[in-house]
Parts: sequence; structure tokens; C-alpha cells
Amino acid sequence: MKIVVAGAAGMVGSRVLTEAARRGHDLVALLRTSRPDTLPPGVIVAEAEPDRLPTLFAGADAVVAATRPAPGQEHTVPATTTALLDAAAEAGARILVVGGAAPLRAPGGGLVLDDPRYVPPQYRAIAEASATQLAVCQAHQTADWVYLSPPAVLEPGTRTGSYRRGTTALLTLPDGASRVSAEDLAVAVVDELERPSRDRHFTVGY
Repeated sequence: MKIVVAGAAGMVGSRVLTEAARRGHDLVALLRTSRPDTLPPGVIVAEAEPDRLPTLFAGADAVVAATRPAPGQEHTVPATTTALLDAAAEAGARILVVGGAAPLRAPGGGLVLDDPRYVPPQYRAIAEASATQLAVCQAHQTADWVYLSPPAVLEPGTRTGSYRRGTTALLTLPDGASRVSAEDLAVAVVDELERPSRDRHFTVGY
């Protein structure tokens, strides 16, 4: 499978490259201003120029959108997401958007966005952006998209190869924690690309 990863230098994107490479997929890494310290052998690197996205996505079986705005640039998320969806639709590629936990249902009701246990004030802006991002996907008329909401805590860690999968409700542990390593999130991403489900919005966690 040919997979294009947008945001390939980030925490999630770089790990998706590693996971997909270990499974033998053909990979294109789209980078903006930074580059991972190391890339798996055989990865093609391209500059993520917005005007060239349809060309860069051409021939891809799947696109992973793992982009994340810099602090203070959360307002750019709708335009960036729309550009990625448009390009994927033009290329005829399925696109998996790695978003945020904010649009999930929180334990006890309401959205994670509005639950201070999971979204403290300093993360409110990026959480609101992820909720908007899902709405942009839902409003798009032509792209074949799927939206992955990570759990509340997503950090570098260990690849166990195991995770639980849910749909639109936050997955929590008995102590109320909601987490997964970035490595295991990447496992879930590539699993979904290899074996697409019918879910448009799903989540994972331990």
C-alpha cells in the first residue's frame, strides 16, 4: 500500500512512518519546516506545499493527516483540514485524520471538550480546534475520510501492539485515566488503513 503521511515530523506522524515501514508499505513523508532525526529506509520525502497536495497524493492508497498547529495558530485548522480533504478526494485516496479527544463523549455525559478533568484551561484552544476539525470532515461532501480521536493523554512511550478500540465515547481505565502511547496509536492507525472499518469516527486507548 502507498501511504502519504502529512505532518510526518510530528509525534504521531513520525511513529506512523515507523509502524507502516515495519509492515512493508511504500511511504511518502510530507514535511514543512522540520524533519525527524531519522527516517525509515525507503521513505520518500517531499515538501508539504498546499498547492501541490493533489499531485503529492496522486497514486496513494491512503493519506494520514497528522498535522498539528503551532500554539496560537489553532485558527488555521479548518483551512488546513479542508485542503487535505480536497486533495485526498481529488486523488481518490482514503484519508485518516488524527484529531483530538475533544469531540468524544465524556464519562458521565457531555463532551470531553467541556470536561476539565480531561481538558484543562491551557489546552482549551487546541481542544476547540479539534472539535471544529471533526465538523469540517463531517461537512465535506466528497472525501472518503475517517477521524481518529486519541484518548485524553497521548505521549511517547512503548509499543505494546495492544489497545482497545471504541467509537465516539472516551475510553478510560478503572481509575478514570484515558491514555495511550503514540507508538500504539500508530499501530491503530495502520491497522485501520489495512483493514478499514465502517466507523467514520473512532477512538483508541488502553
